[in-house]
Amino acid sequence: MKVRLFKPRIREEAITAASGVMRSGWVGMGPKVAEFEAEFAKYLGVKAGLAVAVNTCTSALHLAVRVLELSEGDEVITSAATFVGANETLLYERVRPVFADVDGRSGNLTAESVAAKVTARTKAILITHFAGYACDLEGIGAEAKKHGLKIIEDCAHAAGAKFQGRRVGSSGNLCAFSFDPIKNLTTGDGGMLVTPTEAMAARVRNLRYMGLTKDAYRRVEGIAQHERPWEYDVPEVGFRYHMNDIAAAMGVVHLKFLDEENVRRNELVARYRAELEGVRGMELLRHEEDRWCSYHLFAVLAERRDALADKLSANGVIIGVHYTRNDAYSIFEKAELPETERFCGRVLSLPLHLDLTEDEIQYVCGLIKGGW
Repeated sequence: MKVRLFKPRIREEAITAASGVMRSGWVGMGPKVAEFEAEFAKYLGVKAGLAVAVNTCTSALHLAVRVLELSEGDEVITSAATFVGANETLLYERVRPVFADVDGRSGNLTAESVAAKVTARTKAILITHFAGYACDLEGIGAEAKKHGLKIIEDCAHAAGAKFQGRRVGSSGNLCAFSFDPIKNLTTGDGGMLVTPTEAMAARVRNLRYMGLTKDAYRRVEGIAQHERPWEYDVPEVGFRYHMNDIAAAMGVVHLKFLDEENVRRNELVARYRAELEGVRGMELLRHEEDRWCSYHLFAVLAERRDALADKLSANGVIIGVHYTRNDAYSIFEKAELPETERFCGRVLSLPLHLDLTEDEIQYVCGLIKGGW
């Protein structure tokens, strides 16, 4: 048996929608991107116009850092238990990542660890909602308010997740989402940055398209109003980070199914948890009742993790490690992070996707319960 770790779910309706865009004669950033932005803002319950579609979550995070107007040497408190791309965006802007410790049973930053890392140079906090389980937005938010800090939320895993009844992404912080092939909501590849103000959203829209004050579609639309399409300004250096209409058309369709698919993910995880509760040498991640987890990942903590990974791999089960602690990489400064070390040294991601079967879960759990 070969059990996949991830498997994209591309609905036929999304294929039809994408095909329609390809036949329309306009496949770049245009009306479908605007529609997807509006629908995503509506889904989150935020004001229309605050969501800006981009080509990746990494691009969204980079733009979030850029619009905070940080200076070289400023510090951003962040997690080392995340995908390296999130913290690389800080290096793009010559900002210093300062790693705080995580809760060893959830993988998320804690308010206490953040508070311990604040200095006179701290300007922001970058939090990751690991596996789709929301960070303590209340506690970390209170620390940010106390010290006058901005918050960037890496919501790459958290499309559809909730904290205290509110959707992750509706907090009024800068919130970056991922729609890559294996995420809960996929557009083939893509991302979204949700901003706290319309002025910031307008700036991000310019930055995502080389800093131009009019993108190609807006220039074409302007012809009908007798505007000259070549007349625009470039007030600052931007990037080629925009989404296209093919991806956006898929996003509009897949967004309609996100909640029911996240319910299915929760059902699959409940089956895993029932089978693995109490297994010697294994801990299940912490889950508080005030949060709804979107379960992009189902991760466990295992003693002798590598031995278990080898056993599962040898028996046709594809697994993952999310993540190597980032300060182990040469580009970052080393930090003293005992809980992060405990977490990253034991974390193992088991197969989780919408086509996963009960038999496959039983097979995986049977291997685990057999020891390693």
